[in-house]
Amino acid sequence: MIDTAHQLRAAVLAAPLETSNFGETPQAGTIYLPTSHLKALKLDAHIVVGGRGVGKSYWSAALQSGLFRQQSANALTELKDIEVATGFSAAPNINHYPTAEVFAALLDQNGDTYDLWRAVLLRWIARRAGAAIPSTSWNDTLQWLKSDPEAAAQLMEQPRDWRGLILFDALDRTSNDWRRMDDIVRGLLRAVLWLKSFPGLYAKVFLREDQAQRTVFNFPDASKLTATKAELNWAKHDLHGMLWQRLINAPDAFGACLRTICPHFEQGGVWHVAQEMKSESEAQKNAFAALAGHWMGRDKRRGVPYSWSVGHLADGRGQTSPRSFLAAIHQAADDTSQRHPLHGYALHFESIKRGIQKASDIRVQEIEEDYPWVRDILDALRGMNVPIEWDQVLSKWQEKFPNGAQGISTERLPAQHMDRGWDGVRDDLQRLGLLETKRDGRIDMPDLYRVGFGLGRRGGVKPRS
Repeated sequence: MIDTAHQLRAAVLAAPLETSNFGETPQAGTIYLPTSHLKALKLDAHIVVGGRGVGKSYWSAALQSGLFRQQSANALTELKDIEVATGFSAAPNINHYPTAEVFAALLDQNGDTYDLWRAVLLRWIARRAGAAIPSTSWNDTLQWLKSDPEAAAQLMEQPRDWRGLILFDALDRTSNDWRRMDDIVRGLLRAVLWLKSFPGLYAKVFLREDQAQRTVFNFPDASKLTATKAELNWAKHDLHGMLWQRLINAPDAFGACLRTICPHFEQGGVWHVAQEMKSESEAQKNAFAALAGHWMGRDKRRGVPYSWSVGHLADGRGQTSPRSFLAAIHQAADDTSQRHPLHGYALHFESIKRGIQKASDIRVQEIEEDYPWVRDILDALRGMNVPIEWDQVLSKWQEKFPNGAQGISTERLPAQHMDRGWDGVRDDLQRLGLLETKRDGRIDMPDLYRVGFGLGRRGGVKPRS
């Protein structure tokens, strides 16, 4: 039993459980497509909305991969032979799309971001058609579009023997000012609507949840885009299916070891989980129990690892990201190998709890990257226990920021509703899933963030000391 547990533990540690994506093409064995995400990847889904770590950049990179389009040919036949381009991403490419500084200069001159985004689309079509248009600078392309709209129309309307999809991701990098970013995103969405009138050309815009909740859809006929909106969420069974897809594709003997407890099949040199591993089935539950046992302690009173591991990684809206889940499982295996090497399962239940600590640390780092103001706000609560009365939270914030919410500094986008004072900041934290208000009015924080920000809870996973 111990030998088997040791082999499984080593195999988990060897599996590709890293999910951070910086534009790289996903490895063949890591690609897992939940049924709920199919809509988001279809060509007629122009708006894809999701929080940090749920797969926006991952799917953007996957759609650019010929291997992914080949693997998903049965589920997404419309992606066959599609040509994919990038219209904006975190990786700079000044010849293909503008920088934040270019957008700032345009807005300083009261320019229309709609025209700049159309210039991006025109450059894309011109490159593919081998047509020469002014492109020494973005201002050159803009001036050409304005001075010779007929030539621009002819370029877009010329016959094409190809179909194309252009992707827009990481749009929070376009500006550090909410109003300006709204203008930029709204201009893009208007340009996407314009592109819809040309057969065979498609666009897909990946938006953060807070971006999609603002005024970016305030323009005529925006409903034609919002009707196509798809959201990226991960159910518990999707997370477990994705985990096993990666585990069974661990290298060499490691993958073979994990395939002994996971129903699977081979196709195109890649191992795939069987259909019963894609739902909350007995097969899926039994496979995880083979790794972690049946209880989060000595008996059933402590919970079931299959559910516990996902539930304690959920944010305030009940959503768990794949990045957090995979990080927790990898850390649990590593911690077990160091602290409980003779344990009868690959993952010790106490190590799973420490895996939550690691995932929480990672999640806090991620939220700081997107929302730097959050760290200052929640650091003021460090050492307190939740649930907690709102008045106590407010008192801590007022003590740290005597000049009010406007005293919170940030180099990136500030809290959206800072103009409403502390009530607005609290509401923003709730929208992001960092806080939740209980029925009795007390403020609570999900373990995913509570542990990383150093707050306690009676009987809960302890923050790192």
